[in-house]
Amino acid sequence: MDALAIDHVNLRIPANGIPQALEFYRDVLAFEIERRDEFEAGEKPFIAVRLTDTSVIHLWPDPNFEPPSGWNYDHISIHLDESGEAIRETVEDAAVPIEDDRRVAGAVGHKRAIYVRDPFGYLVELKAAHT
Repeated sequence: MDALAIDHVNLRIPANGIPQALEFYRDVLAFEIERRDEFEAGEKPFIAVRLTDTSVIHLWPDPNFEPPSGWNYDHISIHLDESGEAIRETVEDAAVPIEDDRRVAGAVGHKRAIYVRDPFGYLVELKAAHT
């Protein structure tokens, strides 16, 4: 098989977590939100966070949500077209605590990564552009 990319990742969130999801993924990180109308109409059980033309994160509200632990989740890495300094400034301006800031290996080499937690406890690696 020849993989092209990761299409989507599903993450469970608290049943009442949509406002926090919008604040973090849309307002802080500036990602487009899709399928919100269908979600609110009861036609889809999730909203989608558009990362690239070919990848999204599905956020599924779940009344039985349990925050991630080291046993069932580590992190998701999002490769951004931004410098490490710009990423850090964005999250600091939004008062999002930074858990780590270092160079790490990834699919296309080593680059600076800023680690933050979304409102539901998921660790998100915001990886700087490879330019």
